[in-house]
Amino acid sequence: MAHIVMRSNRFLILALAFTAALALGAGCQSAKTPPPAAPPAAGLKPSPNDASIAYYTARLLEEFHYRQHPLDRELSEKFFDGYIDTLDPRHENFFQSDLAEFAGFRTNLDKLTLGGHGKTDLTPAFLVYDRFSRRFQQHNAYANELLRQDRFKFTADEKIQIDRRHAPFPKDLSEAQQLWRQHVRYDYLQEKLAREITETNGALRVYLSATNAAEITPTLARHYRWNLRMMTNLDSDAVLQIYLNALAHAYDPHSDYFSAPHAETFSIGMNLGLFGIGAQLREDDGYCTIKSLVAGGPAAKSKQFKEGDRVVAVAQSNSPPVDVVDMELEKVVKQIRGAKGTEVRLTISPAADRATRKVVTLIRDEIKLEDSEARAKLVEMPDTLGGTNRIGIIELPSFYAPVELAATSAHATPKYTSADVAKLIKKLKQEKISGLIIDLRSNPGGSLEEAIRFTGLFIKDGPIVLDRNPAGHVEVKYDPDPAQLYAGPLVVMVNRFSASASEIAAAALQDYGRAIVVGDMATHGKGTVQNLNPLFPFVRGATATATNDPGAIKITIRKFYRVSGASTQLKGVVPDIVLPDVLNYSDQIGEGALKNPLPWDTIQPVNYAKLNLVQPYLAQLRTATETRIATNQDFTYVRQDIEQFQKAQADKTATLNEHDAIKERERNAARNKARETERNARQAADVKIYEISVKNADLPGLVESTNQVATATAAAHKKNNIETALDDKKSPPPFDPMLDETKRILLDYISLLTKSNALSRR
Repeated sequence: MAHIVMRSNRFLILALAFTAALALGAGCQSAKTPPPAAPPAAGLKPSPNDASIAYYTARLLEEFHYRQHPLDRELSEKFFDGYIDTLDPRHENFFQSDLAEFAGFRTNLDKLTLGGHGKTDLTPAFLVYDRFSRRFQQHNAYANELLRQDRFKFTADEKIQIDRRHAPFPKDLSEAQQLWRQHVRYDYLQEKLAREITETNGALRVYLSATNAAEITPTLARHYRWNLRMMTNLDSDAVLQIYLNALAHAYDPHSDYFSAPHAETFSIGMNLGLFGIGAQLREDDGYCTIKSLVAGGPAAKSKQFKEGDRVVAVAQSNSPPVDVVDMELEKVVKQIRGAKGTEVRLTISPAADRATRKVVTLIRDEIKLEDSEARAKLVEMPDTLGGTNRIGIIELPSFYAPVELAATSAHATPKYTSADVAKLIKKLKQEKISGLIIDLRSNPGGSLEEAIRFTGLFIKDGPIVLDRNPAGHVEVKYDPDPAQLYAGPLVVMVNRFSASASEIAAAALQDYGRAIVVGDMATHGKGTVQNLNPLFPFVRGATATATNDPGAIKITIRKFYRVSGASTQLKGVVPDIVLPDVLNYSDQIGEGALKNPLPWDTIQPVNYAKLNLVQPYLAQLRTATETRIATNQDFTYVRQDIEQFQKAQADKTATLNEHDAIKERERNAARNKARETERNARQAADVKIYEISVKNADLPGLVESTNQVATATAAAHKKNNIETALDDKKSPPPFDPMLDETKRILLDYISLLTKSNALSRR
């Protein structure tokens, strides 16, 4: 059974026994049903199964959520407020009179949801959405009228409030129009600046041609038209998902309702494989547009597609084509995906000639998402003693593992994080690395089992993580393999986007004293685990035509704790060495920035054999780092960026004065140019970097990165055992001061371990 622990856009499968489904369905007598609310607006209506889907979603949350909290008035208010904020996050479309009219819903959603003997009264969901849709249409009509009439002068000392998440809703139409007008003026100014400002070598040229000026209004009108269609043309499935997500988020930010397509998308992300044509798609003004092609996929092999081509129709095998213009991207993607070996025909509008139409027939195949799997680098750089050190860096975007869903029609080739990382480590050990960095920055989590196996690669045995269920029962999860693949110096990098399973791994390696943890002030702070309960055992088709998959409910069911007894929930993992970073100062990142998070707490620790490989050296390492970053020019730039970010975050406004906006861009351009000039003037570091992928880790020698400099093919490397290198003097890697300092921390650590003979004792 796979346990998957990720941030809120991820979830886990833990199948409920069908007997539990029967018991829940038969034994849920609810409170007295309130009088029916006003009927839904004429127009969008719930689908036949929606009332049952909503009812069982609420019952499952009551029964299995970690809080063990009944859906009562307190949660009803959070439920209602969350639904309003999801529809109108900027608080600029609903009027205060609307909310006053809906006040009865706010305190009675609990009864309306559970008082219908197996069916939820969804009147609030559709009535509130209908009102939002009408307000958004008013907003859009007013914005377009302004585009037609307003001459848009930007000379006054005027500002717009950018962050309106906590601002009051407008009292009436007049007050709303003031907000809408400001928003249109801001959009117009941003479009104008984008067209009139040209930056060349850090110098700004400000000139707006007549042609560019004439294009601003049509561009904004097209953008508003697309927004109108997206916001006011939702189907009942989309409204239900927004509504039930608001219900789930009233319990905690990581519980969700997922429709069948969302569950399938998750499965693809966890398996790192799908069956389709091998193209990344994006929405562009109502058109499904080719963003890029996956190498080796059917689309790339056909040589019939280019970036920017539009898919205007999709046909399955011998079926007639379906027009997909103005169709939601998710629905287009669902039509293009399909079982391996099946045929799909795409009607294409080429980027080079929009008037042309061509039909391309493809046979779907398995597509490997190799960009999302673990990868490694071998870095050759001088050490603190004047010699040369080889260190390894493993970048791990997530903890992936096979996941199967009832809605998934085919299974991709299994991919496991622990197996891929082990393969990369074996390659790095063959190349005689003296130390290793594991980069878990922005890793949102994933498979719990894989996080445990991954951690076990660096210790011999012992407990890795504890979890507690709502009843207070604590389960200890151990490293399943007594072998230790890598015993050398180890540093783990994290940031505020490192969450869930990545926090479990970092916390365990820190508690054991096995690795130095380096990064932001703390990780994300998601210390909970979710399960995904398919709703099909509960929801039977209400009619002969109601055959759609009812989706699934992701529920937070347990909390995680470190082996030391402290939860990672809310507080996250605090690194041993904290480095300056703008992310440290954002009030919109981390568990604490989300609504209704579970609290931090502690439980009894477990016995584990602490290795104590970090604490004896930590004071010296911190002192060396503090000394370096105090005079390091890159971190001076970071501190300047922090100061600017803090001012902007406190201000929460943007100027609507064109002169001031241009001056600000000139200052930014000059600053960036000065930084670039200073960096280019530095003496090149004597560093070489070799790229290693899971795919090429078995090849002899080291394979050079093909996307940075010209190199021989992988086949030539294998045949001739050629070792080539990427020289930083010729092609510098992307700028990353945090990684640069972490390399130096690792070199210091290697030196201290060597002097103390700690390495020889292991």
